[in-house]
Amino acid sequence: MRTIQTSQVLANSKFNKFHLLVFLWCFYAIAFDGFDVALYGIGLPLMMEDYNITIVEAGAISSYSVIGTMAGTFLFGSLSDIIGRKKAIAICLFLFSVFTFLSGFAPNADIFLTLRIVAALGLGGVMPILVAVMAEYSPKKKRALTVAIMYCGYSIGAICASLIGMYLMESLGWRFLYWLSILPFLTLPFFLKQFPESVSYHLLRKQGDKIASILNKVDPDGNYQATDNFEYERFKESTKEYPIKKVFSEKRILSTLAFWVAVGCSMLVITGLTTWLPKIMLESGHGIASSLSFNLVLSVGQITGSIFGGILVGRIGHRRVLISMFFIGALSFIFLSLTSNSLLLYLLIALTGACTVGTQNLVNPYISEFYPREIRATGLSIAVGVGRIGGILAPVAIALLLTTNLTPQHAFMAFAIPSLLGAIAFIIVQEKYASFDQVIQPEEQRTA
Repeated sequence: MRTIQTSQVLANSKFNKFHLLVFLWCFYAIAFDGFDVALYGIGLPLMMEDYNITIVEAGAISSYSVIGTMAGTFLFGSLSDIIGRKKAIAICLFLFSVFTFLSGFAPNADIFLTLRIVAALGLGGVMPILVAVMAEYSPKKKRALTVAIMYCGYSIGAICASLIGMYLMESLGWRFLYWLSILPFLTLPFFLKQFPESVSYHLLRKQGDKIASILNKVDPDGNYQATDNFEYERFKESTKEYPIKKVFSEKRILSTLAFWVAVGCSMLVITGLTTWLPKIMLESGHGIASSLSFNLVLSVGQITGSIFGGILVGRIGHRRVLISMFFIGALSFIFLSLTSNSLLLYLLIALTGACTVGTQNLVNPYISEFYPREIRATGLSIAVGVGRIGGILAPVAIALLLTTNLTPQHAFMAFAIPSLLGAIAFIIVQEKYASFDQVIQPEEQRTA
């Protein structure tokens, strides 16, 4: 009987049709996540007129929604390790698709907020699970780049929302954007049929036939059998400790806290920009189409940062790239608040996109891989969940800045501080206590 180390089979694998299937579904799901998140900021100017609400009230709606997002991150991150990541993703897709669609029919701000909070549960839950699944199945050598490109779907979704807003919102209204979010719900049956469950989920349940089926798709030359020894007991032993407790065990306390600070700073900047960028540019004298074009450029910058950063990770290391991008982001926000040149504004907006969502796209797989694979979804979900506190604070904080005599564009200066703190947090991370997967050649794997 062979003894198979599933983590090594996955790490050593070469990207094939199976990996592509997982990638495309994750890309699709995260694209609608980005689409739904971007909707609020894009439709906000017209929504404020429709509902007759103030800037502070609009910021409060965004903050309350992020509370729902935070709750969803904690809830589904932990739930995914119990019911399976596939089912958890499906529930999240259902929630944010259906309730965002219903938000487009809300007659007033109170009902809109209620529906938006329910949708936010799904928005918050789906991202860390998708990252964990994609990281689990991606070949180790290209894992950071694969996850980063997958997460570009988030920015593609935001770009689609921006384009629709630029060309159709004035004629069809802001509600039309929300109605388009029903698409993920309509495609759920196909997702449930095609998307694989996590290998870790099957290991806990000793489902050798399903593990062998997946591994034969990952590594077609392996000829894996249900009777192979997939080290069930060893894996079960590693999961005896409560996942939340294990996040802090084996000298991971300092690094875990550093992750929370870094993600909190990142979420503060991302949520603040997503919510208020179109409004800030509109108040700075740009037309509605022009102000939305900045949102489009921001998304393009996010994609560029994700891909370029993912390439650099393979050359100089994950942590060095993250520290550098946070520092560059801080400088970009300072210059952004001081310039009025249109071309320079666009360039700086693109750079801030690269150093915000683009950076967070690289943060997620780094945190996920830092922890042992049996708690990766939990570790990442907790980090993102705690980090959502920054997202809760950002909309109201920026709204209060906009109500002062401060020039709207100077509000960008406020984002430089959390960017610097994020860089410092990653300097503190202790990689020597991490559980990063190692690539081992097949002949070196233990067999019996």
